[in-house]
Amino acid sequence: MASASVAAAVGPDKEEAPMMREYGGATRGRGVPDDGWRICLKHEFTEKRKPFHLQNISPKQVIGFFGMGLRYLWFYQKKKRVEKKAPFIDLFDSQPLRQIYGVPLGGIGGGCITRGWKGEFCRWNLQPGLYAYETISADQFTVCVRRNGQTTYQQVLSPDQPHSLQNWNWGFCGRFAYYHALYPRAWTVYELPGQGITLTCRQISPVIPNDYKDSSLPTGVFVWDIENHGEEDVEVAIMFTMSNSAGRKHDGKEGHWNEPFHTAGEGASDGAVSGVLLHHNHPTNPYTMAIAAQHQAGVTVSHLTEFDPKGLGAEVWTDLMQDGRLNSPQGPSKPTRSRQEVAAAVASTVSVMARGSAQVEFCLAWDMPKMRFKSKEREYCRRYTRWFGTDGQAAPKLCLYALSRYKEWEENIEAWQSPILKDTSLPAWYKSAVFNELYFVTDGGTVWVEARTEEAPKGCDDDDVRPMNGTSPLPCNETLLEYGRFAYLEGQEYRMFNTYDVHFYASFALIMLWPQLQLSLQYDIASAILAEDTQQRTHLMNGSRSNVKTKHVVPHDVGDPYDEPWVRLNAYLIHDTRDWRDLNLKFVLQVYRDYHATGDRRYLDRLWPVCKIVMNSELEFDADGDGLIENSGAADQTYDGWAVKGASAYCGGMWLASVCTMRKMADIMGDLTCFNKYDDILSRGKKAFETKLWNGRYWKYDSSGELYSASVMSDQCAGQWYLGASNLGDGEYEAFPKDQVQSALRTIYDLNVMKFSGGTMGAVNGMMPNGTVDTTSVQSIEVWVGVVYSLAATMIQEGLTEEGFKTAEGTYRTVWERLGMAFQTPEAYCEQDVFRSLAYMRPLSVWSMQWALERRARKDRDVA
Repeated sequence: MASASVAAAVGPDKEEAPMMREYGGATRGRGVPDDGWRICLKHEFTEKRKPFHLQNISPKQVIGFFGMGLRYLWFYQKKKRVEKKAPFIDLFDSQPLRQIYGVPLGGIGGGCITRGWKGEFCRWNLQPGLYAYETISADQFTVCVRRNGQTTYQQVLSPDQPHSLQNWNWGFCGRFAYYHALYPRAWTVYELPGQGITLTCRQISPVIPNDYKDSSLPTGVFVWDIENHGEEDVEVAIMFTMSNSAGRKHDGKEGHWNEPFHTAGEGASDGAVSGVLLHHNHPTNPYTMAIAAQHQAGVTVSHLTEFDPKGLGAEVWTDLMQDGRLNSPQGPSKPTRSRQEVAAAVASTVSVMARGSAQVEFCLAWDMPKMRFKSKEREYCRRYTRWFGTDGQAAPKLCLYALSRYKEWEENIEAWQSPILKDTSLPAWYKSAVFNELYFVTDGGTVWVEARTEEAPKGCDDDDVRPMNGTSPLPCNETLLEYGRFAYLEGQEYRMFNTYDVHFYASFALIMLWPQLQLSLQYDIASAILAEDTQQRTHLMNGSRSNVKTKHVVPHDVGDPYDEPWVRLNAYLIHDTRDWRDLNLKFVLQVYRDYHATGDRRYLDRLWPVCKIVMNSELEFDADGDGLIENSGAADQTYDGWAVKGASAYCGGMWLASVCTMRKMADIMGDLTCFNKYDDILSRGKKAFETKLWNGRYWKYDSSGELYSASVMSDQCAGQWYLGASNLGDGEYEAFPKDQVQSALRTIYDLNVMKFSGGTMGAVNGMMPNGTVDTTSVQSIEVWVGVVYSLAATMIQEGLTEEGFKTAEGTYRTVWERLGMAFQTPEAYCEQDVFRSLAYMRPLSVWSMQWALERRARKDRDVA
């Protein structure tokens, strides 16, 4: 919770964006919170941006990318035509901007289905790490209103007008509805024109901090509140229709079939549910979806086992209209033929008294208990199977469990969110950002699987890792066995799991909310550090050849879902990342930050030897022995399109922070030799850092002496960010003088923020000291959303609260309100025209702002 001083620093919250002005409804909807992201279903975003392509490179930049372009073209053709695989990054077929997405459904690591803000089911991640972006017309909610035994109103609750299902009544007037998102919940409020009825659909997914059971469940609940404002009783039916499909080419494969089900709990209070199972015969990972409704007093549940989602839809539409119920045989449908599709429907019907209200409840669940990646070499059991089994029969149990537990989920969600939402010192846009950006934890191609004792990570017997207290530090330990293995993509378009240079920013969400998943991920990375893959390959940027994975360095990532993650590392092959300056440092900084957050001494004991290994590898980059590493002249860090040479603010600053952190960990471990080693390096490195980079206002981009060397980098204080977050950076653990940190942050604010687009778009990566954007790189001209949030966190923890909120506000409003990128926050955008890499990991760094706010609040309380 933020300190009371935040309100004075930030000032009154500004008026929210005009995305609700089109709404003509009379009521607000039942239970809709004040805070979140809200939009009228009639709204149209006027700005239509395009994704970055190679042709976006400027003429003066093209020379440096010419060779890479040729090599990438060869690599692309080989992947597509010979290997029949998608490249890990497709530069020729980026996803277009679809301004349609809403809160995704499902827990962590079991797959994900996104329902758009207009009501369509439109993004699918059921196969591990792979996406389909199809809107399936049959996946809808429909309302039927009956008075005196006659249907007087029947409407699909969607403003769309699809080409299929023409017998359905489409085109709900978006002016009479709005959508409200506060992840992991969403509300859609419909005023039925001329009916005196308000419907509020509440969507709930079990995403709950520190819950390692229910948060893994592949399910979501829809609760419909029905309010009758009229003077006569009405009967209302809500129908949920779903196609046996997930927007992929395998949907047309034969052998899919549906069957009805009914299941009840053992006790009278456990309830009962009925619905339809949709069995999908996927060639690699078959699964079953379930749509179901809750039985309760006064509610009639009915179903239709099958209908043609590509036909006119008369069979289901007329069936509902006749009596507000569905009538279907109890047996299963026939298996589909090739290219044939099948859909199903479930309806809940209830009487609503005049001036009264009622409620009906639905569940969507999917059961893919065992999964394989594209290479099909290993089979994994998803996390939720620990409680629901691996036999593929869990969908009915998941529905029953979800519908009997969702109220408890909501209580836990509200208890978690309430301190932030009720803090009047925090602006409304921030409350939306901190929760809604969390969508990527579930919708980032996330997989969460059980670990097996025989899957001891490679390198456990490495001679360079000494046992601690007689125990090998990196077996498949109790953390992995209890909490499983966790991986998420760098981005939905950048298909690499646990991209480590980016996870450095995003990891605050995990360590704050699911710390054991962060520790599990770190154990996997530690194992990968000790692993080696001597297979040679060509790197796209410069054509050099080297090992896939070099021993004793941090990998870039743990693999591509089109291959075999955790087994074959480093799907990224643009650069040889063994020479990247930031990866090893980011491991060390996270290890101590995690220990500081959890107090888990066993974790520190195990990873301390690995920290010493990677820091010894990193020392090789200090060529002149001055205590400060140098960059190579290539793009050898997370800014992989922005070359840097000599001492640099970004990598040099993280190096000093890591040295400071090693000194602290050595003190804790009682390792006097290591303490003295890094104490000496810190003393020399601080002098070199100031001499080579400090210019009186900020730390220069690098010491190369090139024209771009004086560039003001928005991310130059990344080292101080982590030191402050770990309660270091002061006294004997100070790496950067406080007055210099303050001066650098104020310079960034004045130039990169306020002189860029009038201070309304966040912080541009590079700005020249004369107030013009640094155009020497394809990335210096970009705004990186995750970097903006981390910069804002740094400002807050250094006492520049107003500047921090102003900086972050610009990027939030640009992405969510101006550009229509809700629930697909990109890695980057430029001032005009272009964005890059939709739905990206790094913006989870918004949680570092909350980390900084809570840390400052504790300091304020201690002072008081």
